[in-house]
Order: sequence, then C-alpha cells, then structure tokens
Amino acid sequence: MMSNECLPVAIAQYTVARDPERNLAMIDAFARDASDGGAKLLVLPEGLIARDGDDDSFAAAHAQSIDGPFVAGLRRISADHHIVLMGTVHVIPTVHDEGERPDPRVSNVFLVIRDGEIVTSYSKLHLYDAFAARESDVVRPGTVLPPVVDIDGWRLGVMTCYDLRFPETARSLAVRGADAIVVSAAWVRGDLKEHHWALLTAARAVENTCYVLACSELSSRNIGCSRIVSPMGEVVVEADDEHAGLIAANLSRERLDEARRTLPVLANRRFADPRLQ
Repeated sequence: MMSNECLPVAIAQYTVARDPERNLAMIDAFARDASDGGAKLLVLPEGLIARDGDDDSFAAAHAQSIDGPFVAGLRRISADHHIVLMGTVHVIPTVHDEGERPDPRVSNVFLVIRDGEIVTSYSKLHLYDAFAARESDVVRPGTVLPPVVDIDGWRLGVMTCYDLRFPETARSLAVRGADAIVVSAAWVRGDLKEHHWALLTAARAVENTCYVLACSELSSRNIGCSRIVSPMGEVVVEADDEHAGLIAANLSRERLDEARRTLPVLANRRFADPRLQ
C-alpha cells in the first residue's frame, strides 16, 4: 500500500464515567466530531468501560467479555462514523481447556477497531506495580510484544500507559516499521508525574524518530495532558490537566522522513536485540 502524505488524527481527553452506557455515548460524540473534522483515527484513554477516580480496582471489577456489549458498542461507533478507534478495555478471561485452573485476574486489552471490526489487539505487558499501586493484583500481564498495524498507509504501533516507561518496548515498534506510536493511558497524578509524562512521551518520539500520540484519562486521579509529539520531540498539540475535549493534528510523511534523514538513529544502531524484532 502506498503511504499517504498525511494522516489526520484526533485524541479524545475526558473523564471515563462509572456507567458503560454513558461512556459509549461520550465516545460516540467524540467519534462523530473527530470524523466530521476529517480525522481517520481517534485515540481513546485506558480503561474505557468504567472508572471511579476513588477506586483503583473499579475498572478491572467491571470487565466484560470481548464479545460483550461494550466492545460491540465500540464496533458500532467505528462503523457508523468510518473512523478507526484505539483504546483499552478490561476483558474477562476465557478458559480454553476444561481442566485449566482459571486465573481470576482480567486482561487490559488495547483494541484497534476499523470499519466495525477488531483488526488487532494487545494485552498490556508492563503492569503498574509502582508508586504504591498494584495493578498486577487484578490484571494479568500480557506475554507478547505489542503489534504494528497499517492505517491508511501509516504504520502505527501501540502501547498502554506504564509501557511508556520501558524504552525497549517503543524501540521494538520502531524497528518493526512504526511511523507513530499510540499510547492509551490513565496516567496517575502525583509528584513529578506530569513531568515524567511530558519527558517520556518526547523521549520515546525522538529516540525512535516516530510520532507519539499519547492519550491520558482526565480525572481527579489522572492527569489528562494528552499530546501529540513530532519525530524530533516537538509538541505538535497538547491538552491541559483540567479540560475535556478533542485535540487533532495531521501526521506529516515529509516531516517524518526529514527527521529520519537528519537523525538516522534507527539506521545507525550497532547492536540489535533479536528479541525486539
């Protein structure tokens, strides 16, 4: 497929509600507005089904089946508005073998939905067992590297929240051809946490000469501050830590190619880790 010169994208920053139906209604409105504005991709936060800013385990406790009503609603929204949706949902595990002892924990699954169909998914590798939190108590970790998916000729890799702190994950996407990295997050507020978010999103962009599209949920618990960063680490557009809404930009193939000509770090690597290929 020939690469398009530009990819219009949007990020929806908002507070995920306790009620799944209300969340679907908000996503539907954001998808409509983004599509009307020309966006081909809408990035959503982490934990889309349900959240409570005062209860860290609420999202996992309200997990659904991948075939359940919430994901069906996301598929409908994608088809209705002709837009690709990216974000994470908490998914109830399935038992494949009759004698298998079930793990009661759920999976935190990044979905890419295009034309009403799930084109790829990814179970979060790095669980947020940091800053006194214990995501692994309720979420099982994934076991494979995140995928790279083609959207209108652009190669997009995906990561979930705490993955951002692991540069080898982003590098694995870049060496597999990612032009941009999409991060779905619920980045927790705290001392220096906003600084870490800004620093890490820019670092992942410039060290891999990729665009970074980073969406964080906005709430009393989580920072918002969603942003799009260029392959040279410049902030293209960003939201603040107070207001919900859409931010949008055009990813430029010319800008990407120029960054990689000027700063050929991917071509100049001397030691490649085959586990990241």
